[in-house]
Amino acid sequence: MSGFGRSVVVGGSGAVGGMFAGLLRDAGSRTLVVDIAPPPEERGTCLVADITAPGPELSAALARADLVLLAVHEAVALKAVGPVTRLMRPDALLADTLSVKAGMAEELAAHAPGIEHVGLNPMFAPAAGMAGRPVATVVTREGPGVAALLRLIERWGGRPVRLTPEEHDRTTAATQALTHAVIVSFGLALARLGVDIRTLTATAPPPHLTLLALLARVLGGSPEVYGEIQRSNPHAADARRALADALRAFASLVTADDGDGDALGDGDGGHEGAEGLDAAFERLRRFMGPELTTYQRQCHELFRTIHRTNDGGETDR
Repeated sequence: MSGFGRSVVVGGSGAVGGMFAGLLRDAGSRTLVVDIAPPPEERGTCLVADITAPGPELSAALARADLVLLAVHEAVALKAVGPVTRLMRPDALLADTLSVKAGMAEELAAHAPGIEHVGLNPMFAPAAGMAGRPVATVVTREGPGVAALLRLIERWGGRPVRLTPEEHDRTTAATQALTHAVIVSFGLALARLGVDIRTLTATAPPPHLTLLALLARVLGGSPEVYGEIQRSNPHAADARRALADALRAFASLVTADDGDGDALGDGDGGHEGAEGLDAAFERLRRFMGPELTTYQRQCHELFRTIHRTNDGGETDR
C-alpha cells in the first residue's frame, strides 16, 4: 500500500502529474486527477476544475485526501496554497513538483506554516521512468506523510536528494538552466555558421555527435517548458551571464599571444588575471576533483555507444 488511501493530483493530465498519478494508483491509492483543461480524451476520467477556486466537488475531494499533489505552473500553485490548505485535513500531506522551490517555501511560511509539505522535482523526463533517477526533494515541514511519500519514491526506484529551497534553486540553475542554455546556444551557433548538417554528421567526432544528440533531444521538447525554466528560476540569469563571461574568457585564452589571456571568471563576471589554457585546464581538473576520472570513464562508454564501436574511441577531439 501507498500509505495514502486517497490522493488528489492537480495537473494530472500533464506529463509529470500523470506519472505521479499512475504510480500512486499502482501503489493502491484512490487517486483523483484534477485539471482545468484536460485533453478531450481524458475529460471522462478526471475532474475539470480550477484549483485556485475550488467548487463543491473539488472542495470535498480535498477535504478527504491524504495527499494533495500540485503538478501545475508556479503561479497557479502559489495562488492555490491558501484555498487548498484551508480545505485539507491537518494530518494530510501537501506536495508539489515545481521546478523552483523558494517561492513555495515563502508562501507556506506566510499562509500555512503548520501544513506538512514536501517539494519534489524529478530530474528527468517522465517518459524515461523513475527507476534509478534522482528526485530533488525539499522538505518544508517534516511529518509521517513526507516519510511515506519518500519511501514510495524509493520503492518506485527513484533517488530522493534532499536540499534546502535555496540549494535547490541554485543547483537547478546550473543543472537545468545553464545546461539548456549551452545546448540551445550550440545549436544557434551552428545555424549561424551555415554548415550542412549532413556533412557535419558524416565527419563529426564523438563530442560533436554527443552535442547534436543533446540538441535533438531538447528540440523534441516543449519551448514553453524550457522557457519557463529560464524565466522562473531566480538564479538562471546569473547562470547565463556566467556562460557568456566564460565564453569571452575562453576566446581570450586561445587568441592571446604566447598563451596568455584572461582566466575563466570566478562566478561574479570578473577575471582573476592572466593565465594560459594549460592553467585553465588545471583549474577545471581541480574543480572536478575525484569525480574527474569517473566521468572520463562514463564519457569513454558514451563515445563507444554513439559510434557503436568496441575500440578505444576518441580522446583528444
